[in-house]
Amino acid sequence: MSIIYRKNAGIRNVLCDMNSLLTKFLFTCFLQLILCFPIFAQISILGRLKDANENSPIEYGSVGLYDRSDSSLVAGTVTEPDGKFELTKVKPGAYYLLIQFMGYDPYVMEELALSPGQSLDLGTITLSPNEQLLEMVEVSGTRFTTMHQLDRQVFESSEFRSGQGGTAIDLIRNLPSVSINAAGELSVRGSTGFVIMLNGKPVQSDPSVILGQLPANAIKNIEVVTAPSARYDPEGKAGIINITTEKGATDGTFVQLNTRIGAPSIQDYDNRKKPQRYGADFTLNHRKGDWDISLGASYLRNDINGRRIGDVYTIRGDTTTRFPSEGERGFDEEAYSGRFTVAYTPDANNEFSLGFYGGIRGKDRTADILYYDNHAEIGGERLYSMQYFNENLRIRRSDFALGSFDYTHTFDNESSISSSFLYEYTMLGGPTTNRNLGFPNTDRIYQDEYNTNDNPLHGIRWQVDYESKPTPWGIIETGYQFRNLDHQGDFVYERRNNETGEFELVPEFSSNVELTRVIHSGYGQLTGQKSKWDYSIGVRMEYMDRELLLQDKSNTVDSLYTYDFLLPYPSASIQYKLGEDTRLKGAYSRRVERTTTFKMNPFPEREHSETLEQGDPTLLPEFIDLVETGLVRDLGENSVYGTAYYRHVKNLVNRVNTVYNDTILNRIYSNVGSGRSIGMEVGLELNPSKKWKVFAGGNLYRYRIRGSFDDRPINNAAWVYSINANTSFDFSSTFSAQWSVNYLSDRITAQGEDSDFLSPNLVLTKTFMNDRLNASLQWLNMDMGLLRTNEQRISTWRENEFYTTTNYVLEVDMVLLNLSYTLNPSRDKSRFIKSEFGEKEF
Repeated sequence: MSIIYRKNAGIRNVLCDMNSLLTKFLFTCFLQLILCFPIFAQISILGRLKDANENSPIEYGSVGLYDRSDSSLVAGTVTEPDGKFELTKVKPGAYYLLIQFMGYDPYVMEELALSPGQSLDLGTITLSPNEQLLEMVEVSGTRFTTMHQLDRQVFESSEFRSGQGGTAIDLIRNLPSVSINAAGELSVRGSTGFVIMLNGKPVQSDPSVILGQLPANAIKNIEVVTAPSARYDPEGKAGIINITTEKGATDGTFVQLNTRIGAPSIQDYDNRKKPQRYGADFTLNHRKGDWDISLGASYLRNDINGRRIGDVYTIRGDTTTRFPSEGERGFDEEAYSGRFTVAYTPDANNEFSLGFYGGIRGKDRTADILYYDNHAEIGGERLYSMQYFNENLRIRRSDFALGSFDYTHTFDNESSISSSFLYEYTMLGGPTTNRNLGFPNTDRIYQDEYNTNDNPLHGIRWQVDYESKPTPWGIIETGYQFRNLDHQGDFVYERRNNETGEFELVPEFSSNVELTRVIHSGYGQLTGQKSKWDYSIGVRMEYMDRELLLQDKSNTVDSLYTYDFLLPYPSASIQYKLGEDTRLKGAYSRRVERTTTFKMNPFPEREHSETLEQGDPTLLPEFIDLVETGLVRDLGENSVYGTAYYRHVKNLVNRVNTVYNDTILNRIYSNVGSGRSIGMEVGLELNPSKKWKVFAGGNLYRYRIRGSFDDRPINNAAWVYSINANTSFDFSSTFSAQWSVNYLSDRITAQGEDSDFLSPNLVLTKTFMNDRLNASLQWLNMDMGLLRTNEQRISTWRENEFYTTTNYVLEVDMVLLNLSYTLNPSRDKSRFIKSEFGEKEF
């Protein structure tokens, strides 16, 4: 039998969903630009500041214009993140120009004559590092944790000490817009759909998996881009998190060694195995002349013990079946990885880069649960009662290898063109064993099932980008990207025949799946700066063609599901400087959240004794519209900011439940309608003294889900909030303490709610050997039997059908010692590639 399902969004979607909100916003942006036109007639001086050795932009460089007659300062500014600067409203006359940045030799243009109406473009100006000054200078004072740019917030990773020695997750969980739950899932403004970028390169992968393998010590900054521009991939309904690694300024060798050792568990969760927590990683970067070589490897063992306490009842006709349970819920995680990158820069105009990345990772989830009172009743009268023990082990493995090649050419007029190619092969898979045994006599086998899968994935990404030289309007950027994904899956489900003892194939749960997805996209964008205005406006056009082929093991069903669309993704950002310390910002961005193969596979997979999990082959991507506006205010050494936002999600995907039989629920991924969030994000940075610092952020929003599932309406709404705060105190220049807390309130889902989640942490840090050796003692998930830490309850229900609630109680009061040694800490230039496709499915 052959079934063909086709859904073509086509070009008619191009003009859909361009509501009046977008029209008004873009009209406002254009109006503001038009109002700036009279400024263009003023005398202006343009330029860009770069590092002479690295050919990289220098941010916050000081640019001063002085009167030659008396050396008085006439005009001044600081350079932008891309090194650009502009002096405006300058009167005609004779001047000299002085450009400075700490640690570099100054640049002086001694004779500068300006005429009325003149616009002088100085092109690229380079500063050379002053090695002697770098070694002698000692920086004092306070550095802001957060920097606010036109389209992003930039956070200094070194300010979040609870993450040092750990992974990127330990750092990111402290950001104001980010929250984490008991499963370790990160979300931005309540959404788990965000994309990771590493040093500006997009990575289409599961954020929790990627960030869980990236050593925190290698991270310099974390950038949160909630309303990305058209130059970026449109994926991720919550935007982009870009991670930048440490970079140096001169030739030399950088070496960093990190180790992590965990103390034995303080709490006993009656798990079979004692958790093991240890790891090590190293990064080596050598830069000499035209060559830049980076090498790195890591190993991490991070087990967590815990308990699972649940209660479920189902209603079928006049019969109610109830099966409360309690037992082990622990994780054993292990990951190896190796990375190598070599870059060659033969001259100032050309750069080549070749990178490889490979590794093995695994996550074993043990859920050995006792169903101690499984019974059915009619009208309060029991029909039967029994107890049984469910032995459940889910093993998830991933072996991967990928390589990339990049080339960048900078023209003499400052325009540039770059190209990047990436290929990835990933083998995903792993078995799940599920055995229902008698209790207390576990030798009796009621049911023994085994399901496994092999999921080879091939992914290709190629893109080319062009950036024009600066024009009176700004910089014009254009580009094209091609992506191809081929993901196959061989799912085998077997059940033991209790009479013969042999395992037999269950065809209705076994399948072959193949997903192919081809994406072509191109973009154009204008970014500029005039007087007090910064602006960016652009559009990205994308064509996607998706095919999903399904075959069951009995060869009775051969189904092909196709879906394609052509859509624009417009974006606009604008910022106005009210003064030296105050900025107003506004932005609009349209995004997409694509569905993974797992969420589209309709063949059920047995996850627990009480749960089947399956996808929907007709699942549509989520389309997101985001509008935000904010204010940033610096108050001396203190800072405060607030951002109001509105996000609308079309084709919202949620995991919903139906009753499969009396004691099994079926989890299904489905488009349940639309989601809407209206909220406010705030951040506060205080420095009461030179030794004491406070950083706090919060997010409050009203979330509504409206739609339907299985012919039943869904209309849920609630207020949600999260708080991330830390305070640090320096007892001396080498010894400090930091206490942090992460809190996430209750949240609604399409069929229920997730409870709140709390995680307080304390870190003591001591440095030795001129800051080369760093030791930190972490007390994670502080509880002491007084708090409900690292614990979360998930509940779902459907009137007159089922109710399920599960409380996940994970390990608290964990103590870890981290040691980090760095050789030549100012010289790190390591640049590694990351997975593009496979880690999203893991």
